[in-house]
Amino acid sequence: MFVEGGWKPPWEPPPRPPRLTGRQERMLVWIIVVNVLLWFIAPIGGATLIQAALAVMR
Repeated sequence: MFVEGGWKPPWEPPPRPPRLTGRQERMLVWIIVVNVLLWFIAPIGGATLIQAALAVMR
């Protein structure tokens, strides 16, 4: 009743994209960590620069 390889679906699923390698995963984690740190450090640095600019103008 069932034959090996006799019937195939009319469409093939698209090929899966390749997974990240270990090195790529580590780089992605480092990029995320640096961005999160900059979210906290940049406003402090920006406020300091604005205060310095206002002090120079006075």
